[in-house]
Amino acid sequence: MHEVLQPEGWAKPIGYANGVAATGRTIFVGGQIGWNSNCEFETDDFVGQVRQTLENVVAVLKAGGAEPRHITTMTWYFTDKKEYTENLRGLGQAYRDVIGRHFPAMAAMQVVALVEDRAKIEIQATAVIPE
Repeated sequence: MHEVLQPEGWAKPIGYANGVAATGRTIFVGGQIGWNSNCEFETDDFVGQVRQTLENVVAVLKAGGAEPRHITTMTWYFTDKKEYTENLRGLGQAYRDVIGRHFPAMAAMQVVALVEDRAKIEIQATAVIPE
């Protein structure tokens, strides 16, 4: 469906792709955070917010006729790198539970703050539904 781009001689990445080539209808998912459909936070737990954020991404994809397997790229913004790195196992489990074993091109970065004060994570995604 999508072509994973892996330069010759590069070590294979774990949990993401270095690049993805795709053709089709593009869905752009704006930055989603860890609140529910009523714009209310149910937890301040980092992994819990990541799970809800991923579920929100999937909900937007579904509204556009896409599925997690159509995601070509994701950008993760978090407010605490240490909290991110100390929760990799839980993050991986939440990711696999919601997205599956599909690993698009990704970037992740710590930011000073997010617009919503309680938000610990924001994820933006792009998906391509094949023609």
